[in-house]
Amino acid sequence: MNVWDACKDVSISNSPFSPQSKGSGTQLSVNSSKLSDTWQSEKDFCLAFGGSADDESVCFDGKSASFNTTSQNSASPKGLCLERIGNGSYLNMAAHPDGSNRVFLSSQPGKIWLATVPEQGSGGTLEIDEANPFLDITDEVHFDSEFGLMGMAFHPDFKNNGRFFVSYNCDKVQSASCSGRCSCNSDVGCDPSKLGTDNGAQPCQYQSVIAEYTANSSSSTPSTAKTANPVEVQRIFTMGLPYTSHHGGQILFGPADGYLYFMMGDGGNKGDPFNFAQNKKSLLGKILRLDVNTLPSGSEIVNKSLWGNYSIPKDNPSAEDSGLQPEIWALGLRNPWRCSFDSTRPSYFYCADVGQDLYEEVDLISKGGNYGWRVYEGPLLFQPTWTPGGNTSVSSINALFPVMGYEHSSVNTNLGSASITGGYVYRSTTDPCMTGRYLYADLYALAMWAGTETPESSGNYTSKLIPFACSKNSPIACDSVAGSSLPSLGYIYSFGEDNSKDIFLLTSKGVYRVVRPSLCNYTCPLEKEITTTNGTSPGSTSWAHKSERAFEVVVMGLLASFLFLLNVGY
Repeated sequence: MNVWDACKDVSISNSPFSPQSKGSGTQLSVNSSKLSDTWQSEKDFCLAFGGSADDESVCFDGKSASFNTTSQNSASPKGLCLERIGNGSYLNMAAHPDGSNRVFLSSQPGKIWLATVPEQGSGGTLEIDEANPFLDITDEVHFDSEFGLMGMAFHPDFKNNGRFFVSYNCDKVQSASCSGRCSCNSDVGCDPSKLGTDNGAQPCQYQSVIAEYTANSSSSTPSTAKTANPVEVQRIFTMGLPYTSHHGGQILFGPADGYLYFMMGDGGNKGDPFNFAQNKKSLLGKILRLDVNTLPSGSEIVNKSLWGNYSIPKDNPSAEDSGLQPEIWALGLRNPWRCSFDSTRPSYFYCADVGQDLYEEVDLISKGGNYGWRVYEGPLLFQPTWTPGGNTSVSSINALFPVMGYEHSSVNTNLGSASITGGYVYRSTTDPCMTGRYLYADLYALAMWAGTETPESSGNYTSKLIPFACSKNSPIACDSVAGSSLPSLGYIYSFGEDNSKDIFLLTSKGVYRVVRPSLCNYTCPLEKEITTTNGTSPGSTSWAHKSERAFEVVVMGLLASFLFLLNVGY
């Protein structure tokens, strides 16, 4: 019996296939009971309940299947070993969609480069031609400490269509094309004339933009392109910002659904005074989900008050909550700084959200989820001091609390400051003791954590502060923090992941890569078990492969409950 095909649109009371039972999924509300309401796609559903979906052969389809039997990775990492492979400072990294060892790197002023990553253990450094960028839009970008080229995303079919997207900020005083509507408007109960200036800027002088570009290539395969066409193909999104901070800007394509996710902060000023993050009519303080494959009609742009050339996915939360602006996927965020999908479990979508004074958090993002700001800062009640935009009561929201995080005052006590930088779930075989753990750090590069869901699929997380060091074989020598054994990384701006699933740190002092723990004298009993023939570590666990017996027990229990509820037979 194929449960998804037979029952995706059937209402099920007390469904055994709810996301809560797996600690994941895309829950809209407690009233949602259809599979299609709570799971983005058949692939997500299969990943959670049917084992491996790599070849889409297992999803309760009645066919036999064999499973690799592996035990959960219980070896605790002793530390994170890094090597320095580049001196440049970059804000974003994206693996080349062709599956090679090439990556794209972007700088905040407005350039993107194509680079080649050396093999692990080769002693090589990052190959990048700084003088010849893949794309240079510095003339379009307004660059300042909080502004610049903030994100880039390559279309899932880039190797065939050459499409890619860039998120940046512009200044309407300097550019005629910087002409979006102001996010402070009567629809959200905000009057721009009452905002005043912020660091000398008028309200909505600076804007958030998503623009589409295309790769140049003399052949029919854009993957061979070494430069992009600098002329914008089309403007996807433009929105004026009320203040000069907290505008996120990262963009990602969902690996399961192919839609574009856009991370937007609350617009700035201390304490989100206009309560934008909780305002369902505002796009500030939200994660947006856009369809960039379908151009909207003129009537759709007007009727839905769209901010550019994109369509709304039919299963966005507004389909169930008409009060939400149609672009919104999740709300209640302050300034999401670096989000990622778990490459093995794509329904797991993590976002780090920068706190104000008390707490730095990591959220597990779900469809329609409200992450609390500014009712809460992390798990703590927040007390705003200035509220011209009104307040949202605790009882009126169902806040989802962080799965990981740290107190604002627990790191960098000398400066009394903190700012979280979100990372990735580690899926490389290079450090098998790190497998399946979510890595994140503080901007000031004095602390890093590895978060673990225990047991898997429970939704229960623990985080461990982990030491880090520089490899004795680092191709480029690492600097050291004065009076400390820690490598001096400067500021950790972002993490990156390449096609080998190796993890990188993009810092103000260069590009660092996670390498074998033994190179820093960290002990990992699983390291000697790494094999190169199949690219897997026998000691590590992937979401897709569990013991056959455990799988049978789970499946039979769920199917029994499911069939009883529906009162159907095989």
